[in-house]
Amino acid sequence: MATTKILLKEDIDNLGGRGEIVKVKSGYARNYLLPQGFAILATKGNIRQVEQERKILLKKAAEEKSTAEAQLAQMEKLSLRFERLAGESGTLFGSVTSMDIAEALEEKGYEIDRRKITLKSPIKEIGDYTVPVKLHREVVLDLPVAVVVEGEAMKEHLEEEPAIAEKAPEEAAAPEKEEASTEAAPEASTEEE
Repeated sequence: MATTKILLKEDIDNLGGRGEIVKVKSGYARNYLLPQGFAILATKGNIRQVEQERKILLKKAAEEKSTAEAQLAQMEKLSLRFERLAGESGTLFGSVTSMDIAEALEEKGYEIDRRKITLKSPIKEIGDYTVPVKLHREVVLDLPVAVVVEGEAMKEHLEEEPAIAEKAPEEAAAPEKEEASTEAAPEASTEEE
């Protein structure tokens, strides 16, 4: 099989980091890496150019790593909870995917590309999971994810509400009486005139 030497412009999982020269199959380079801008051919001119840019790349990589570490510190206490319909055996009707996790993170204010959420396969059973999220090549967040049955969360919520529900009718009845007395007062004043 024909191979091609390429120079990576971006970090590619299971291939290498930015600035590295790697050998890949010609079709992979020609059809994916080169058109997407992830790599360039490793010619003498390109290698010289990258050597000159290496200092800039190293500085940029250090900044990206420090940003990822700061984001990791913010997100360490974060956990996600998904409510899904499930059968009696705990098997979900559907699944929780990396797209679902990315959307939940976005709702909490963290924009993470779903491809950085390394979920080996979609979650298809209820339970507690730890999902690795790659914030940087060297910085990984272990995100706790709980998947619960949709009805159970409502049961827990309803068990907490009876005390509130008992107070609500009394409080709701009191304002009606006040409104009735204020409405009667203006009518009485018009009769006197």
